[in-house]
Amino acid sequence: MAAARLSAVHLSQPCLAAVARGGDACRGSGCGGKQAALGWCASAQLGQALGVAVESKGVAAPTKRAASVTTVRASAAADVERPWRTADARLALEDGSVWKGSSFGARGTQAAEVVFNTSLTGYQEIITDPSYAGQIVLMTCPHIGNTGINEQDEESRTCFTSGLVVRSISNCVSNWRSSQTLPDYLRQHNMMGISDIDTRAITKRLRDKGSLNGVISTDRKKSDEELVEMARSYSIVGKDLITGVTCEQPYVWVDPTGEWEFSDDAKEISMANAFHVVAYDFGIKHNILRRLASYGCRITVVPSTFAPEDLAKLNPDGVLFSNGPGDPSAVPYAVESVRAVVGSVPALGICMGHQLLGQALGGRTFKLKFGHHGGNHPVRHLASGRVEISAQNHNYAVDPESLPEGVQVTHINLNDGTCAGLAYPALNVISIQYHPESSPGPHDADPVFHDFVQMMIKHRAAARS
Repeated sequence: MAAARLSAVHLSQPCLAAVARGGDACRGSGCGGKQAALGWCASAQLGQALGVAVESKGVAAPTKRAASVTTVRASAAADVERPWRTADARLALEDGSVWKGSSFGARGTQAAEVVFNTSLTGYQEIITDPSYAGQIVLMTCPHIGNTGINEQDEESRTCFTSGLVVRSISNCVSNWRSSQTLPDYLRQHNMMGISDIDTRAITKRLRDKGSLNGVISTDRKKSDEELVEMARSYSIVGKDLITGVTCEQPYVWVDPTGEWEFSDDAKEISMANAFHVVAYDFGIKHNILRRLASYGCRITVVPSTFAPEDLAKLNPDGVLFSNGPGDPSAVPYAVESVRAVVGSVPALGICMGHQLLGQALGGRTFKLKFGHHGGNHPVRHLASGRVEISAQNHNYAVDPESLPEGVQVTHINLNDGTCAGLAYPALNVISIQYHPESSPGPHDADPVFHDFVQMMIKHRAAARS
C-alpha cells in the first residue's frame, strides 16, 4: 500500500475490510467517498493494491488487469499512475523482460544473477552476507526497510550483494537500534536498489525458468535492448567469487553473541578448556564466529588461500570451513586445502564449506534450478527423524549418488529432497548445507555447534590417552 498523505486520515477497520473484500461500499469514516476521490483514502489505496477501484461514491468495483508485456511498469494497480513516483530505474532480465521502477540506492548499472529470498525479516543480514556476492536479491516480502539499519546486525565488513529488488521501500523507520535508513545505507555502500516492481511476477518467472541473470540500471541513455543483452552476456558460473570476499590476513575473533544468547548448550564449555578453532574464511558471517565464541572457542580466521602446511603451526583443535558465494567448482585451490586438512583435526563445514567438503571427499556438486534462499526451509535429520526449520542461501548442492563409501548423508531438504548434511565419522567430519547461526532465521540448527565441540572434546581426550 502506498503511504502518501495517510497521516491526516483516520479510518476504522470496517472501512478497510469492506474494500479488502471487494465490492462493498466504504463505511466507517463517513466521508461519502470524497476522500477516495481525492486520493487520501487508505481504503482506496488498499483497494488499488488488491486490484479493485474505489469510485467517488465509495463503491468498490472490479478492474481489469493489464496484459503482460515485455516492458512492465509496476504500480499498485495496473491502470493507476502514481505522480509522486518516478520510473527512474529498470531491471532487465535475460529472458527479455524489462521492469520499470524507482531507484532507492546508488545509481549506475549493475549486472548479476537474480535470486529471490523468502525471509520476512533480516534484510540487513542478507545484504551484508558475503554469500550473496555476484547476486541481485529480490525480497518476496512486499514491505522492506521499516526497521532501518543498525551497527549490530551487520554480517560482514560491507555490502557484497550486487543489488536489492523490493516491492515497496519504507522511508519511515521504527526501531530503537536503527541509526540510518536502508536507502541511505545502500547509497553509502554504493549498492543499487529498485522498488515499485511486481516482485511476485518476477519470483514466478524465477521459479518457473530458474535463476536468471539481470541488470539494474538508472542510465537513461541505455536502451532496454542494451540492458537485456548485458544480462545475457553475464555469467556467474565458473567465477571465483571467494577471492573478493575473504579476509586478507589472519585475525583473532573474540566476540560472542552476548545478550542475544538463546542456547544453554554453550554454557557447558568453560573458557579454561577453550578449544582453538581455525576458520577458513570463504565469506564467513559474523554470527557464525559469535556462536563459536559463545561455545567457548578461541577463533583464528584465515584467508581462503591459507596454506594447509601452515595450519599445524596454529595448533588447532578443530577447523571450520565457512559459507561463501558462487560455484564450488570454480575454486579448486579451496577444495585442495580442504582435502589436505581433513582427517588431522575435527572439521565442520557450513554451506559453501559443506560443498567443498563434498568435493574433497570425492563427490560432485551441481547447480540448483533457482537455489534455496530464505528462512523457512524444512530439513530432516535422518537418524532422529527430527525436522528443523532452517535458513538457507545457496545455489549449488552435493550429489549424494557421487559420494564414496563411508560418507553419510545426515540431513535432507524436505522441499526438494536434496542433500542438506554430511558426516564422515572415520575422519571426524560433519557438514550442513544450511545456516545454523540464526542471522537471520530460526535457530533450530544451533546444536551443530555443540556437536562440533563434542567432537573436539573426544579428539582431545583420545590424543591424551
